[in-house]
Amino acid sequence: MRTGVANLPLHYGKAPRWLFQRMVQLARQVAIVIVEEKGPEEVLRRMADPFWFQAFGCVLGFDWHSSGVTTTVCGALKEGIKGLEKDLGLFVAGGKGKTSRQTPAQITAFGEAISLDPEPLVYASRMSAKVDSAAVQDGYQLYHHVFIFTAAGAWAVVQQGMNEANRYARRYHWLSDSVADLVCEPHSAVCCDSTGEPLNLVAEESAGARATIAEIVSQEKPEKLILDLKRLKSLSLPPRHEVRLEDINPERLDKIFLATYDRQPEDFEALLGLPGVGAKTLRALSLLSEIVHGVPASFRDPARFSFAHGGKDGYPYPVDRETYDKSVDLLRRAIGQAAIENSGKQEAEKRLAILENL
Repeated sequence: MRTGVANLPLHYGKAPRWLFQRMVQLARQVAIVIVEEKGPEEVLRRMADPFWFQAFGCVLGFDWHSSGVTTTVCGALKEGIKGLEKDLGLFVAGGKGKTSRQTPAQITAFGEAISLDPEPLVYASRMSAKVDSAAVQDGYQLYHHVFIFTAAGAWAVVQQGMNEANRYARRYHWLSDSVADLVCEPHSAVCCDSTGEPLNLVAEESAGARATIAEIVSQEKPEKLILDLKRLKSLSLPPRHEVRLEDINPERLDKIFLATYDRQPEDFEALLGLPGVGAKTLRALSLLSEIVHGVPASFRDPARFSFAHGGKDGYPYPVDRETYDKSVDLLRRAIGQAAIENSGKQEAEKRLAILENL
């Protein structure tokens, strides 16, 4: 079970140039040592571990509780291994803002360079982003997407969304080894301080809703779906319902329903992968699934099941210090064996000493 929360208050600005340059150097050395000792897949596993990721940010010298640790750590790793990707068998694509939209092209370029079919990786990147922006509707708008993969085709995703209303960020971790189904409990962790009742179509208990939604768009005429939505607009739903009818415009969904009916998606994953199928389409279909067909979707927030080792401040139980210390020890060994300049090594070890005393 993954459970617990982590504070990620939304901070603006970026790491100063003098610090980021050092972060890049240290991230490079840590990555090299991990690959040499354990292989490139180990880097994926650690980046998908929220505690290790946060500890890595501390070691690199970044503010431990800031939302900026996500973009900075990923950016330092990407910049750090630039030019060494083939030697390490490790590749980093994507980033923040406009750079995140370059992820497919970057994956394709790397794939062609090492004779690796990029299409499955591009698909995994695109679907992970669609899941966290449309299938999980939690109020956090994605603005950062990093896709890390190996020459063997294993992959990890670290992406983050922000909520301007509560000024918190939410980080989503994915690891290919633990993804049995892209649309059923696919995350290795979801990190956020604020929880609520989002529409969660990738929860295990949403299996019935996923099947019903796929059946609705394949079997029912688009005009009937639009008519049902117009009828629902007159209903008064219970206050707990986070799927709001006022956000749905049946007329604007007409073209989407026509397109999905023509394509006849065989299941929910195929539907989610179709162009134009986003948050509002799935919101409308989840309403039809629940109100018309009696099959509700889940409103469990995945951030309530985030960590395997407890949470800060002891909620719901204290952090597993043994596991946490193991992460610190792994970093210490990596730093001790890497060829880091003396000054950089001393600074890193000072930060580790501080981390151990927290």
